[in-house]
Amino acid sequence: VQLQASGGGLVQAGGSLRLSCTASGRTFSRYHMVWFRQAPGKERVFVASITSSGIYKNYAEPVKGRFFISRDNAKNMVYLHLNILKPEDTAVYYCAAGENIGVYDYWGQGTLVTVSS
Repeated sequence: VQLQASGGGLVQAGGSLRLSCTASGRTFSRYHMVWFRQAPGKERVFVASITSSGIYKNYAEPVKGRFFISRDNAKNMVYLHLNILKPEDTAVYYCAAGENIGVYDYWGQGTLVTVSS
């Protein structure tokens, strides 16, 4: 599966964005999906995940209650809704896919989110 992330941009603190990840192929519904982010000079870290069915979701503590992950298997899309953004949310956001939870073999190219104070 090939992934293409989009939707990043410059936003003021307190604002919102919606990131999208488009997947190619007809087997998208088999994949668990995840968003990671990498801030400047830091390691890539987990942000949120959603199971193939969309039933189970998981979030990193720093984004709980502010970010929400969703997917539309009919459209081969996964979304990350970013709300109440903070400057520390500034990062390149990556979507990834895997057939086994916790093992993500396919990665998109990343989309940059910049939050100004």
